[in-house]
Amino acid sequence: MKRLLLLVCALMLCASTALAGTPVKVAHATWVGYGPLYIAKDLGYFDEAGLDVDLVIIEDEAQYAAALASGNIDGLGNVLDREVIHFAKGTEEVVVFAMDESSGGDGVIASKDIKTVVDLKGKTVGLDKSSTSYFFFLSILKKYGVDEKDINILEMGASDAGAAFVAGKIDAAVTWEPWLMNAGQREGGHVLVSSKEMPKTIVDVFVLNANYVKENPAVPGKLTACWNKAVAWYAKNADKGNAIMAKAMGLETGEMAEMAAGVTFIGADDNKAFFDKAQASNIYEVAERAITFWKSKGIITKDVSVDTLITSDYVNAN
Repeated sequence: MKRLLLLVCALMLCASTALAGTPVKVAHATWVGYGPLYIAKDLGYFDEAGLDVDLVIIEDEAQYAAALASGNIDGLGNVLDREVIHFAKGTEEVVVFAMDESSGGDGVIASKDIKTVVDLKGKTVGLDKSSTSYFFFLSILKKYGVDEKDINILEMGASDAGAAFVAGKIDAAVTWEPWLMNAGQREGGHVLVSSKEMPKTIVDVFVLNANYVKENPAVPGKLTACWNKAVAWYAKNADKGNAIMAKAMGLETGEMAEMAAGVTFIGADDNKAFFDKAQASNIYEVAERAITFWKSKGIITKDVSVDTLITSDYVNAN
C-alpha cells in the first residue's frame, strides 16, 4: 500500500510538472503597449502553448536592463531605441516581435505663442534625456530642421515636464498621456506635435535573453503566436481587453482605454510587414536610426549589428 501511494504521488508530481509548462519570466514597465501579454495569460493562451509565463512590473530601466543581462528575467517588453543601447553595451538579447507603436500617446505640448516646431527656438522645453522622449524629440527637430542648440532643454521626467508645463513654469514639454489631454488646463496650451505625426519612432518590442533562446528554442515562436492571438482578440473585444489590462496594471479601465487610444498594437500581419526589409520604415531601419542617434550623443560607442539583435524568424513563422 505504501509503495502504491508513493507511485501515485510520483505520477501526480510528474503530471503537475508537465502541466506547469516551460517557465518564462517577463518584465515590463506600466504601459498599455504591453497589456496584451495579460490578455494572453488571462485567456489561457500561454497555458495552451505549454508556457508558464510570469509577468512582473519593473518601472526602473536600470533594474530591468540589469535583470535581463544577468538572466534574472528571461524576457522584456521595452522601447526599441533603448534596447539598441542595452545590446550595444553587452546584453545578449534578441528582438522576437514588435508589440506596439505610439500613435498619438506621446507628444510635445506647447504654449499658445508656439505654433510651429520652429517657434521652439529660444524656448525652454522640459524632457527626459535618459529616455525615449529625447530620441523622439530630436527626431522631430530633425524633421523640421531645428537645431537642438537653439533650444533650452530642462531635464526632468516626462510626467514632471507635463506638470511643469500646465503650471506655467516652462514653455513646452515632451511628455505623454494624460498630459497631452491636460495641456488645455493652461490657457492656450495645446499639442504641438504628437507621435501620430512621427510614425515608426516610438516602437515597443519583445526581447528575450539570447542564452535563454538557445536553451529553449521553441519558446520564442510560441510567445509570438500567443501575442498575435491576444492582439487579434483585443481588436474584437476592446472593452473586455481594457478591463483585463487595467486590473493587471492597477489602473482604472477608463484610464487604460484612454491610453490605448494613443497606441497601435502590432499583430501578425503588421509584424510581418514591419520585419520586411523591402518595406519603408521597417524595424531594421528604425533600429539603425536609433543607433545613429545614440552614437551622436555618445551613449553608444561600439558598432551594433542589427541583424544580430533582430530576427524575423518568429514573426514569419506565425
